[in-house]
Amino acid sequence: MADVNRGNRPLSPHLQIYRLPLVAVISIMTRITGVALGGALLLIVWWFVAGAYSPDYFATADWLLSSWLGIVVMVAALWTLWFHLANGIRHFVFDLGKGFELSSVARSNWYVIGASVLMTILTLLIVIL
Repeated sequence: MADVNRGNRPLSPHLQIYRLPLVAVISIMTRITGVALGGALLLIVWWFVAGAYSPDYFATADWLLSSWLGIVVMVAALWTLWFHLANGIRHFVFDLGKGFELSSVARSNWYVIGASVLMTILTLLIVIL
């Protein structure tokens, strides 16, 4: 028998309706930051290669990386480094068999976010001063 109510049934939840738990967002962000770190590494290697290639090429690379867009990209890359490291430390603790309680996992999510922001700010302060 055909389903006559096919158009009246609710849709299954999708990302516009369903709100991912923080642990899922952290997991996705860890993968994204890993890829972003690869891109940042390519930019830094390009800067070094430009310095070894010629003064004009280095001036172009240095101009781009020291422009406002380059600074924003490098600060974002700095945050991705600290975020990826903080979450890696959290997963190392998980590998030791600790921190699996729901309250510990929820708390460690916020520790990863807080540590990454704090270490980014501290690194920028050290570089600026």
